[in-house]
Amino acid sequence: MPSSPHAALLRDLVLGVLGTAVFLLDLGADLWAFVQYVLSGCYLWAALVLALLLLASVALQFFSWVWLRADPADLHKSQPSGRCLALLHLLQLGYLYRCVKGLQQGLLAWRQEAPSEFELAYADFLSLDITMLRLFETFLETTPQLTLVLAIVLQSGQAEHYQWVGICTSFLGISWALLDYHRALRTCLPSKPLLGLRSSMIYFLWNLLLLWPRVLVVALFSALFPHYVALHFLGLWLVLLLWVWLQGTDFMPGHCSEWLYRATVATILYFSWFNVAEGRTRGRATIHLVFLLSDSCLLVATWVTHRTSLPSGILIQMLLSAGASSFLLGLVLRLVYYRWLHPSCRWEPDQVDGSRDLLSLEWCLPPQNRRMTQLARNFFPKAKDDTVSSGKGEMNGVL
Repeated sequence: MPSSPHAALLRDLVLGVLGTAVFLLDLGADLWAFVQYVLSGCYLWAALVLALLLLASVALQFFSWVWLRADPADLHKSQPSGRCLALLHLLQLGYLYRCVKGLQQGLLAWRQEAPSEFELAYADFLSLDITMLRLFETFLETTPQLTLVLAIVLQSGQAEHYQWVGICTSFLGISWALLDYHRALRTCLPSKPLLGLRSSMIYFLWNLLLLWPRVLVVALFSALFPHYVALHFLGLWLVLLLWVWLQGTDFMPGHCSEWLYRATVATILYFSWFNVAEGRTRGRATIHLVFLLSDSCLLVATWVTHRTSLPSGILIQMLLSAGASSFLLGLVLRLVYYRWLHPSCRWEPDQVDGSRDLLSLEWCLPPQNRRMTQLARNFFPKAKDDTVSSGKGEMNGVL
């Protein structure tokens, strides 16, 4: 086996270990914050931290369990029995089990002199599922937790050590999940072009620069009007859920699980853009951007008409200027990325994937992760001719 594939496997192993470490670090920071809030008598804040953590974990375990049940039985030959897997997910350990399983498969392929095509494809299959789960966890738990901590800090005017740790780990987790998701989408392309350093940096920056103002807007609103933020989220979430349903998603294997997916996407759309339908998406992305920008402007107008400073004395004008600058710079970088760095490709018929029955893996094509491939089809536009182009792209995918 050439040295470059071995180097790629080693890189994926290192990234897998780092991704798992970031997840555990963020989890530890949230639990630390929960304990500190309880000890200091801030029971409402502690309850909110624990509620966000548990709701996101339950959703994550449900996604993992449904996907394992939907995959053909012959695909995961070495996994535990169904009862053992159900117990792991009931104990909220299903995601960590997937991380360990993915690292084991990657290490097994890396140790072999010439791993088979199936072993390499199976390692990619596991890695792509982990990436998707990490992205869902980021917007179901990490981003709301970051918003909550920022609101508490802005309201109190001071930040404790555990809060700074939580803010840093949240930003690290969000950044890692977005960049890892983009890297995983690139691996689903038929031509599999390399994700260059320039493309990675610009993609990372514009995602972070556009997400940060939205988080800041919601955190400021929560600090000024803590009794109304739940109503604001619920109202927008229902509108976004309706919009996702009208686009006719068909991502999960069952009707009930499909609604959980739609609810998760609606939560992502509350903070950012996530494409759920194939085809020309520039119009949908523009509508969502205008919708989110209009909502943020309404929140800003609410602050200006009621107060000029936070309870802690921090001037809102300073924060708004920083948020507006970040948004404009992120928007410019986003346009640069989709104009010159976003590839288009010619999609071929699907190979064997986790949603189809396998008669015999020995003679079938290598497994392909249909879930991530479907998201990649939504993210990368189809080429207009037989040549895979790296030119103009569509404004779609995830912000």
